[in-house]
Amino acid sequence: MAVVAQALWGMGRSLCPDVPRITFMAAAACAALLLPGAWVQVGIIGVAALAGMALLRPAPAAPEQAMPTAITRRAGSAWLALFFALLIGLPLLAAAVPSQPLALLDAFYRAGALVFGGGHVVLPLLQAEVVPPGWVGHDSFLAGYGAAQAVPGPLFTFAAFLGAAMTTAPSGWAGGLLCLAAIFLPSFLLVAGALPFWERLRRHAPAQAALAGVNAAVVGLLLAALYDPVWTAAIHTPKDFALALTALVALMAWKLPPWGVVLATGVAGWLLG
Repeated sequence: MAVVAQALWGMGRSLCPDVPRITFMAAAACAALLLPGAWVQVGIIGVAALAGMALLRPAPAAPEQAMPTAITRRAGSAWLALFFALLIGLPLLAAAVPSQPLALLDAFYRAGALVFGGGHVVLPLLQAEVVPPGWVGHDSFLAGYGAAQAVPGPLFTFAAFLGAAMTTAPSGWAGGLLCLAAIFLPSFLLVAGALPFWERLRRHAPAQAALAGVNAAVVGLLLAALYDPVWTAAIHTPKDFALALTALVALMAWKLPPWGVVLATGVAGWLLG
């Protein structure tokens, strides 16, 4: 809980600096809590992009030296086309073909494709994909999320844990590798596709406004995840709250590393339990 709260605080300060974006954040959190589901979260992101284009006016991008790239615009267009083809086609294919590997590929690719603003946003996206269908138990999901803080790149490598912990095949090494590759694939496609167009995109006011709206909304998604499943699963007694508060102070005030805080709170929870 402390790790998510720290991430939420940092993202909120940088991505919700004004009243309109704070409002976007609160509306997204309410919608995610009242209408749970993976596709609802996708809808929230889409609505936030449109609302951002209509209502937000972010500051113009500062001039920067053009980023050199060997990728042509034609090649970039092809990579972007593949990114969107998989994002749209995988859910349709998974619905038409009853295959668990295909369903995992779809779920983790979609989660990796919709992460905006910070890696912790993958938490509510993954939770909505793997817990309701029973692929991974609620307690296992949160335990794995906490343990993943002890390794580099914790939020995306958390996908490997989920793949290995699946209750249905593929699981183990095969499931872990499949889910890990699926969640990283969108980022490679987007980087390769966006590089040739980066200078134009960063100076395009509607694109900036849409991204500002999306970033504010995903802070709301993380706020909703802080309540459910994190708070509802972790905080049951005053001792739980005291332990979470101590961990938050350790992260934000004492600047201790997350892996150390996770280990220390695990030991403290065992002793207090």
